[in-house]
Amino acid sequence: MSARTTRTRLFAATTVALAALALTACDNGKGVRDEGPSATAGAPSRPSPSKTATGPAAKPAEKGGADTGTAGGTSASGSKGSAGKTTGGTGSSGGGGNTRNAACDGATTRTTATEVSRPLNHILLTVTNTGSKNCDLTGYPAVRFGDAQAVPPAAEETKPQAVVTLAPGESGYAGVLLAAADGSGKNGYTAKTLEVFFGSGGSARPALPAKGVYVDDRLTVTYWQSGLDDALAY
Repeated sequence: MSARTTRTRLFAATTVALAALALTACDNGKGVRDEGPSATAGAPSRPSPSKTATGPAAKPAEKGGADTGTAGGTSASGSKGSAGKTTGGTGSSGGGGNTRNAACDGATTRTTATEVSRPLNHILLTVTNTGSKNCDLTGYPAVRFGDAQAVPPAAEETKPQAVVTLAPGESGYAGVLLAAADGSGKNGYTAKTLEVFFGSGGSARPALPAKGVYVDDRLTVTYWQSGLDDALAY
């Protein structure tokens, strides 16, 4: 075989090999020409959520950690909660809720009756808590002058918005209109004794002036008040 023929065959073989390599590079094996990396493949990949981005799930609050309204619960600061006891009477400044104190009675109070110059024909009842616990003056005083068989009514417009609660040493008040200032009252008489009945069923017998007091059918009391001025406003 001549050298020229050998070179020709080698050239042909090399050409075929290069063509095969080119087809392999441009053909994906399925008869489709590979155009290179796709747009999707070339786009920057979206980073997966990191652990610090989402963080661990919120830890449930420990039992009693935020419950300060239950008896004995632990507050957020870690201090022991109170047992939920409420002090003071309903509507009083010392407490609230539905808790009520024991009613004031003659055994733990001192009651006085004082004649006043203004308004005319009035006396002031003063009840002072001499006990060691709060007590409530409920409603109005039921008073009986002399041998009267009935107790006078209360002026409804004097009804306070809250029960009057007396702490130890504190006083409550009620005003008593004895008789009409213009003399229009009827069935008048002079009384020298007075008994004051409390809502608890007890009573007190405060002293009246030695000359007694004149009462007629205009006799009226106020509800118990926390202030002296309110008691004498009627």
